[in-house]
This record gives sequence, C-alpha cells and structure tokens, in this order.
Amino acid sequence: MRRVRCHENGGPEVLRVETTDVPAPGPGELLLRTEAVGVTLPVVRKVREGGLALPASLGGEVAGEVVALGPEVTGFAVGDRVTGVCFADGYAEHSVLHSAMASPIPEHATAVDAVALVRSGLVALGAYEAARPVEGESVLVTAAASGVGHLAVQLAKARGARRVVGAVGSAAKADFVRSLGADEVVTYEELNGGLNGGPDDGAPGIEPVDIVLDAVGGELLSPALAALAPGGRLVAYSSGGGTFQAYDLLVGAKAVIGFQMALIARHRPALMEQWRHELWELHAAGRVRARVHAELPLERAAEAHGIIEARVNTGKVVLRPV
Repeated sequence: MRRVRCHENGGPEVLRVETTDVPAPGPGELLLRTEAVGVTLPVVRKVREGGLALPASLGGEVAGEVVALGPEVTGFAVGDRVTGVCFADGYAEHSVLHSAMASPIPEHATAVDAVALVRSGLVALGAYEAARPVEGESVLVTAAASGVGHLAVQLAKARGARRVVGAVGSAAKADFVRSLGADEVVTYEELNGGLNGGPDDGAPGIEPVDIVLDAVGGELLSPALAALAPGGRLVAYSSGGGTFQAYDLLVGAKAVIGFQMALIARHRPALMEQWRHELWELHAAGRVRARVHAELPLERAAEAHGIIEARVNTGKVVLRPV
C-alpha cells in the first residue's frame, strides 16, 4: 500500500509517499480501506516543529470501509463504514483504527462528510457546550473559516444563538463565513482595534458578545477576551498559547475556560457519543453542513499541508487515498 511519511521535521516538502505492506489489525483493532483523511493543524505543526518519532507515519481523522477485524473486536463487521482517529498510518491506503475510537457512518453520509464533520464537529460542539450557552446569547468564533470554526458558526446558530460573529484572518474569507449563517464577520485586525466605544483608532470593532470560542490564541487572546460583555465566557481550545491580565477577568466578571477533546474521549465517552449523535442529526436535517476546501490524492499531501500552514482554507482539507 502507499502511505505518507516524513523522515525529518520541516515544511510540507518533507512529506514523502512510500510503499509498504498492508498492516494486520491487532487485538481490538479494525483494518480500513481508507477513503478519506482529514488534515489538521496539530499534525501539520508536529511535522513542522517536532513532536513525532522520526521517521514518522502520520495519524489523523480517517474514514473508510472495514476490510478485516483483529481479535477481540465486537460490535463491528467487515463491510461496515466507520470513521475515527488513528495515531499512525492515517495518510495511507489502509489504516488501522482501534475499535474504541471508531463510530459508524450513517447511510446518508459519505466518507468525506465523516472526516469533515465528526472530529471537528465534536471539538466545535464540545467547546460551545463548555461555555454553558443560554439560548439567545451572542457568540464570537475565531478562525471561523477553519475546519472546526466553520462548524462552530453553524452549531451556534442551530443551538439558538441570537447573534453569531465570525472572526477571520483575511477579509477574503468573509463571504464564506456569512454563507454559513454568521450575522457579522470581522478580521483579526478589526477585532484587535477594540470594541465600539473603545480605542479611537478608526477600527470598527464589534459590539460585545456573551461567548467567545477561540481557536487561535497567541496575540489574539487579549482582544478576544476584551470582546466579551460583562459576565461573558471565553473558551480556549487552541494550542496557540497567549496570556492576559487577571484584572481583565475581575473588572468584567469574565471567565476563561479551557477545553480539550481528548479528556472528554477518555473520561466521558457517553457524552461524546451524545454529541456525535446530535451532529449527525443536524447534518441529516441540513442544519449543519461540513464544507470541504479541497480533496487531494495522497501524492499531493504536501500541498494539503501547505494550504493549512498558509491559513487559506475555507472549511476542511481532505486527502483521498483511494
């Protein structure tokens, strides 16, 4: 089978397509014929910055057909269509997925739908839930055109948010974010300019919001926090870091909440299954649609990573191994 590996850290150019044997599933594992792979920023960053044991085959969000079962597998059969996260050989024609990480793909959905919706949608829905939203509140979503962010915008609207603001790195993404149902779109530069009634520097700013879902962090964390109305909540779910002054929380009685999907998967699997069911229901009803920026073959994995690094994607970037 063909798979993508990297033998050194660096940019997209370090990715190589190699040929190797099809793996055999171990205890509790499923072997998939991989139909779609979701490319994510954390994997792209690991290739660029380190964190992988080299030479590395890349994990990721995968979807496909079960072609073999390992010992001790229950609840799945050959021919099932499933999606989940694997930690190696995700960018490959065949992937090994632990059955505990797998979930069925409904008949109304494709493999591309699954990798674009499920993992990113779980993060988006989980981050929104972490804010303990109340119907009729207003929400700001940073990285609103990303694989997670574009779903967060739709989920906030579907869950009854009165006003949803999308924040993007480039004004070129504004029409895309509005097409998702966002009531307003601002650039990071505009957000950093302050709120209406804030610094008089010519930036339009925005009216304060009740909830911020922040997938960017870094230098955007402080202006995102400033965008909160008194009593507002910011949910941080990025790996971008960032700092703020405790006084900024005290003066507005604001809260910052950290969210990590891995903790939910480990400690609250029933809740994750509940969220997954809700996502598929919303998808079937047409209320949440996973948008795909590009579908590329394995040979163009470097191009897929380049799109993510350049932050030009509107929606999900997907590899199609077969």
